[in-house]
Amino acid sequence: MKTLKILSVSLLMSLYTGTAQEKPVDYVNPFIGTSNFGATNPGAIAPRGMASVSPFNVAGKQNVLEKDSRWLSNPYVHENSFLTGFTHVNLSGVGCPDLGVIITMPTTGDLETDHLKYGTTYTDEVAKAGYYSVNLSEYNVRAEATASTRTGVTRYSFPAGKSNILLNLGLGLTNEQGAMVKVVSPTEIEGMRTVGSFCYNSPEHAYPVYFVAKFSIPAEEFGIWKKPATYEGVEAQWMTYNGKTRMMKDFTREVVGDSIGAYFRYDFKKPTQVEVQIGVSYVSIDNARKNLEKETGGLSFDVVYEKTKNAWNEQLSRIEVEGGTEDDKTIFYTALYHTLIHPNIFNDINGEYPEIATGKIGKTDKRRFTVFSLWDTYRNYHQFMSLLYPDQQLEMVKSMLDMYDENGWLPKWELNSTETFTMVGDPASVVLADTYLWGLTGFDIEKAYEAMKKGATQLEDNPIRPALDDYIRDGYVNSESLPDGVVSTTQEYNIADYAIARLAKALGKKEDYQLFSKRSLSYRKLFDKKLKLLRPRNPDGSWYEPFDPVKGANFEKNMGFIEGNAWQYVFMVPQDIEGMIKLMGGRKNFETRLDYIFDNGHYDMANEPDIAYPFLYNYVKGSEWKAQKRVRELLDTYYKNAPDGLPGNDDTGTMSAWAIYAMMGIYPVTPANPEYTFVAPRFSKVTIHLDTDYYAKDKLIITSDNPGEGRYIDKIIVNGKEHQGYFISDKKLLSAGEILFHSSKKH
Repeated sequence: MKTLKILSVSLLMSLYTGTAQEKPVDYVNPFIGTSNFGATNPGAIAPRGMASVSPFNVAGKQNVLEKDSRWLSNPYVHENSFLTGFTHVNLSGVGCPDLGVIITMPTTGDLETDHLKYGTTYTDEVAKAGYYSVNLSEYNVRAEATASTRTGVTRYSFPAGKSNILLNLGLGLTNEQGAMVKVVSPTEIEGMRTVGSFCYNSPEHAYPVYFVAKFSIPAEEFGIWKKPATYEGVEAQWMTYNGKTRMMKDFTREVVGDSIGAYFRYDFKKPTQVEVQIGVSYVSIDNARKNLEKETGGLSFDVVYEKTKNAWNEQLSRIEVEGGTEDDKTIFYTALYHTLIHPNIFNDINGEYPEIATGKIGKTDKRRFTVFSLWDTYRNYHQFMSLLYPDQQLEMVKSMLDMYDENGWLPKWELNSTETFTMVGDPASVVLADTYLWGLTGFDIEKAYEAMKKGATQLEDNPIRPALDDYIRDGYVNSESLPDGVVSTTQEYNIADYAIARLAKALGKKEDYQLFSKRSLSYRKLFDKKLKLLRPRNPDGSWYEPFDPVKGANFEKNMGFIEGNAWQYVFMVPQDIEGMIKLMGGRKNFETRLDYIFDNGHYDMANEPDIAYPFLYNYVKGSEWKAQKRVRELLDTYYKNAPDGLPGNDDTGTMSAWAIYAMMGIYPVTPANPEYTFVAPRFSKVTIHLDTDYYAKDKLIITSDNPGEGRYIDKIIVNGKEHQGYFISDKKLLSAGEILFHSSKKH
């Protein structure tokens, strides 16, 4: 039976470094999100890391995986208790499986290569930003992990006696066929593993991830396996390594296939630690070796961890919070930690990366980012990046434009230079426009506009906007245009068109502004005045039947909606909230409808379509207190300092970004509109350190005189003057640099 040690962060650091600390990095609890379908893992990763080392516990009859395949999207689930190794490339907070491969496993005793036989229960887990450790019960081995950007590092503390380190290339989250492994020397293994089945993509989407593994102690025996056989030596030879000559078995050293792996064997006379460094690359084995040598070669485990911990602290220190509980701080900084995992760096240390669609190797002198879960992240995540990490956001935008150069289209849901086409809409257009309009203009905006307009207007062979001809002709995607999700698709196209219109206006493109502004409101044609809901129409304009407003939640297939139902989509028109208020019959009816959704269990905190709903009360004067009440209730209910401390799939940081904004007291309701709305902050003081290369002031300070339980905003002071209303432009807020909330128990 495993035990989970979620100690206070300061105590963990005291145990590891000998000194108590109170830095942002010390408040990170990577176990948050490892339950309740959060799809995060507690493994070690550097900020924006290509490599990560996660415990792999989703293969075995004792585990949840056997009972519920939805756990497949993650290499680790808190409820599981059977560990079969440590993966070196992983996704975090993603709803479909991929990666989770290049798995090492320390064992003792006789050699066993079947993971169901060599797997073990475990105890005493510890996880921090950039560090993970666990005791393997079957073997009395302590396993530790850390990572640099492109290299995963593990340290295995073996007892005296026979010991093994396995490298399993047959095990992973998905079932792609094809791998290669070669034992180079008693201290080095190289190879590759095929991946690419994200969201059950077809085999033509497969691509290789390469690796080089180096061991701190040379193996006394080594070999390979291809199930069901292991390949043993047929004769002895003498080898000299580090000045020592020993007799080695001459094993077959290379194998290509599916269920393959390699092993290193030892016979320790006393307890011994072995460190393993695994560099990864999506370009070549040679690049994987270069990544390893440049980042961690010659460095000990402790030095690598110290560098990674410091890197995390530097990134997390962009925001300082005061007040609140210790759990509040842990929830906040863990959420910030989660936003700094994806998108992650994709290029090797020499700048090389595989281009999207071309089959060529590109090269960059900046960072090439990957893992663009844009259907999720366009809603709040990239706005947060623009505020806090503008240099990273600009490089993400430039990566997206490079993909346009390579592929001819903007990304939709890109993963490791593979376009998965997951989800609906045209979210890249929103992100590009949004970034420019929030003031980050340091990219080729004309190229960006060209790419956005192409996706919004080209009718033939358009992979971004299916059924675009129907949408342009009728204003909506009809029930025969797509197999499902036609209302959702229409709404997403509307939001993208609004973003294009806003950008066109900023660039002086008046005709385009008029065109796309009109298109952005066409959702109104799907509004049923009797039901006060959006619903699908047939090609002839009649309503699609049968129509059930509740159907579609919890991933149920639905003609109208993707991952949601009519209640969860009715207010997903952030570009036209005032228009929706009129359709509802006024602000009172709008508020009543919002109340109904929340009070009758129709609101889904775990998914994006209704993610902004609690903030919509701020559009009803006199009822803004309800936004504060709803946000506080949602934070208290769904965000916890515990493995189930996320409302569901983190969606590459989108759910975490929601919590960060909510706890700071500001939220960007409308994509491509640089404006915030207010709610009561969770902390007495929040200091956001701004990048002065992009912003005039070096700080944005948010303070609250009384942020305790049950408090509501009385008045808001901006730059020493009382602010009217609950919305503020980002320019006004950033130019003021300071905001003060006065609150009380009254509303």
